Amino acid sequence: MRRVSLLSAACAIAMSGAVFLNAAPVRADDAITIVIKDHKFEPAEVKVPANKRVTLLVDNQDATSEEFESGEMKVEKIVGGRKQIKVMVGPLKPGRYPFFGEFHEATAQGAVIAE
Repeated sequence: MRRVSLLSAACAIAMSGAVFLNAAPVRADDAITIVIKDHKFEPAEVKVPANKRVTLLVDNQDATSEEFESGEMKVEKIVGGRKQIKVMVGPLKPGRYPFFGEFHEATAQGAVIAE
């Protein structure tokens, strides 16, 4: 009887740990993906932790190149068609940091929000 109780308690603890692992917040060292599709950024806004250095993974799913540019974040990089780049930004003070695609500026607009 005691073994069943210990086994049940161990299973409950293990299962609760799995639930907590799935609910973990995004860490500052995790890459945040921004997709370029149909000359638009998706999502158009991403939230990052303030005062932390973060990695943005820019995934261009279009066949044509696009530029990922932000004067506020001091970034200007070309992403080839169907290519990906990693961009390190920050640490950023709390605020809104716009970015755009210079090759399709009318539609390729977005922002990083540091909180």
